[in-house]
Amino acid sequence: MSDLKQKKWHRIQWYSDSDTKQERRLIFKIDALIIPYAVLSYWVKYIDQSNLNNAYVAGLKEDLGFFGNELVHLQTFYVIGAVVGQLPFMFLFTYVPMYWLIPILDVAWGIFTLLQYRTKSYAELAAYRFLVGWFEAAFFPAMHYVFGSWYRGDEIGRRGGVFYVGLSLGTLTAGFIQAGASARLDGIRGLAGWRWMYIICALITIPIGILGYFVIPGTPDQPNRKVLKQSDIDIGRKRLERSGHRSHGKFKLSTLRHILLKKQFWGIIFVDVLFWNAGVHASTGTFLLWIKSLNRYTPAHVNELGTIAPGLGIFYTLFICFASDLVLGPAWAITVAHIWNSIGLIILVIWRVPDSALWFAFSTIYSSAAMSSVFHGWVNTQLRSSPAERSFTLVLINAISQSSTAWTPLLVFPTIEVPRFRKGFAFCLSCAVSLIVATHILEAYVRRVE
Repeated sequence: MSDLKQKKWHRIQWYSDSDTKQERRLIFKIDALIIPYAVLSYWVKYIDQSNLNNAYVAGLKEDLGFFGNELVHLQTFYVIGAVVGQLPFMFLFTYVPMYWLIPILDVAWGIFTLLQYRTKSYAELAAYRFLVGWFEAAFFPAMHYVFGSWYRGDEIGRRGGVFYVGLSLGTLTAGFIQAGASARLDGIRGLAGWRWMYIICALITIPIGILGYFVIPGTPDQPNRKVLKQSDIDIGRKRLERSGHRSHGKFKLSTLRHILLKKQFWGIIFVDVLFWNAGVHASTGTFLLWIKSLNRYTPAHVNELGTIAPGLGIFYTLFICFASDLVLGPAWAITVAHIWNSIGLIILVIWRVPDSALWFAFSTIYSSAAMSSVFHGWVNTQLRSSPAERSFTLVLINAISQSSTAWTPLLVFPTIEVPRFRKGFAFCLSCAVSLIVATHILEAYVRRVE
């Protein structure tokens, strides 16, 4: 799976020994352009995605008169928007420059994040959540498509891992923003603290979206010449060609039949569906809802305590992604992540344990997401010979997998069952165990066909 031999832990380094000085200079430049922007953008994406959960426990529920399963329904509207919004981009990634596409989407979701501050009804909020999901939809596969256009298989995991830290930072920061808004802005200019949170989030999101136009390097086929010289592009193409990567190729309908007939494609989808559902207990706000159910803390303190899990998620993500590139390889890195996830889920399934055990169990939930960049980097590497195949597969696996989380929470995480989701935690545990098995089956198949 890796282009280079795995190294001893004490020889961990950021660049490869085989890179020339010119190649290292280029990779440093690409790192400096892509990674800070990717982290910032993913940070605000997850602030804007997860702020609904923070607003819900900080007064939105009471102000809008929610009394049933409105929260899980609103989460589903977001997922539906995110799934539908991804579909056009299976074809657009190889045609539209990424330094245009990603910033436009960033700014658009920032606008609809802002509009949520004025919501007065469930229907209005549902519409905004759908549109935020629609415009956020392509961001994740788009960034991985850009990563796969510049990085080899042995270096993409740790770059993607730093990028994925934005998820945990976003969820963590949303908690702090809501805690601060509840404590200091509640009632200012007649607005509740949770409404101020949406204003603050939008003021962060929109400028970062505009910044993307000036820093995203694009791809070797459609480069951003404001930041890259022709010599940079030539070096980038040549170093990837040595590893079997291709930088040219547009998506055509004839490509579709070739992709759909490959067993590997369906194996990748199956693993990704299990991945999304093995971590759905994190995205449905179970930790925050449990803390609120204890009736011991103010809304601000609930949101502050809710940052514990995503804070630990930063460590989980970096550990798993660096371990994948440098020590374990993708399949075993995924295994380690979901063994830890399974330990926490076993405790949550049992439930009748001391509170300290539940705090520990909820602190493991972001290990479920730690493998994401490992997996998507692995997909990029498997499909390195065809940009069109990479584009289609990265978008479609994300769309299909995310679409499954539009309905599974409705069945296994109904809000009225707070705080103990018997069906939900058992479902996630079964997905985590199945994921470990499916990952090793996929690895064996890929080794055989390559």
